[in-house]
Amino acid sequence: MKTRVLSVPASAHHHPPAGHPERAERFNAVLAGARSSGVEIVEWDGRADRASLVRVHVPEHIDQVFEASPVAGEVALDADTHMSPGSLEAALQAAGAAIAAVDQVLDGEAEAVFVAARPPGHHAEPDRAMGFCLFNTIAIAAMHAIEARGLSAAAVVDVDVHHGNGTQAFAEDEPRLSFTSLHQGWIYPGTGAAHETGVYGNVLNVVFEAGTGPEAWLERFDAEVLPKLENDRPEVLLVSVGFDAHADDPLAGLALTDAAYGQIAARLATAARKFSHSRLVCVLEGGYDCHALERSTKTFLDALVAG
Repeated sequence: MKTRVLSVPASAHHHPPAGHPERAERFNAVLAGARSSGVEIVEWDGRADRASLVRVHVPEHIDQVFEASPVAGEVALDADTHMSPGSLEAALQAAGAAIAAVDQVLDGEAEAVFVAARPPGHHAEPDRAMGFCLFNTIAIAAMHAIEARGLSAAAVVDVDVHHGNGTQAFAEDEPRLSFTSLHQGWIYPGTGAAHETGVYGNVLNVVFEAGTGPEAWLERFDAEVLPKLENDRPEVLLVSVGFDAHADDPLAGLALTDAAYGQIAARLATAARKFSHSRLVCVLEGGYDCHALERSTKTFLDALVAG
């Protein structure tokens, strides 16, 4: 696939407290992996506007995040989610880059765009920040595709080890958006049971036991996720790419490998080509071992380019 990376330099200026796993070094690791893959890298500094945010988030939540943004020091929105002076700009530009990625695949500038940005977004619910996330980047991008670009259907597949509760909380009441999450149960945030299917039956949760390795993970992707995408036929496929299902990751207990992320990307590329007009947008979520993150980013991007 014709692939590019949108890199958001403002991501380096979001600084949770010392020792927090969602640290600026993650962004550096992803960029190092992208550079070693040889893929085109384009820097992005455009913000998502309020109209884009309010498609997903209630105005009170948006106001709260803006008002909490500190001039100095750091502010805790909950026990896990913090803001420094650069956090609001980083989050707005992350969402802006994801919107731009949608535009680029719809306009034929690329077939696959990987958004290298932080903070992550998939835990942010319509009315609250949580789990390191301020705004739900991928849901904002999906609704831009639907509301601003006029698509009738979009799909989000979340491969982060943690359930994308925020994306599900929005998607389960939005029939034009399908949502699939492949995650370890029952770790943070404690949601994502198989019986959670949404008001319109557009939600699929694929739950793994601790210790699950690549073969079993990929088997269920093939058996459950691909048929859903074939049935849904989304006009654009968006992916929450968390690399924290890696065996080396400190925050969870799955056992994927560097190579597995290449196999996942190859399947996503094939699905996008078959079902979504070769339109694939990938947004960085988790991944907290920087060495594994760099290696897995490279294998993921290599597979997209080859796909």
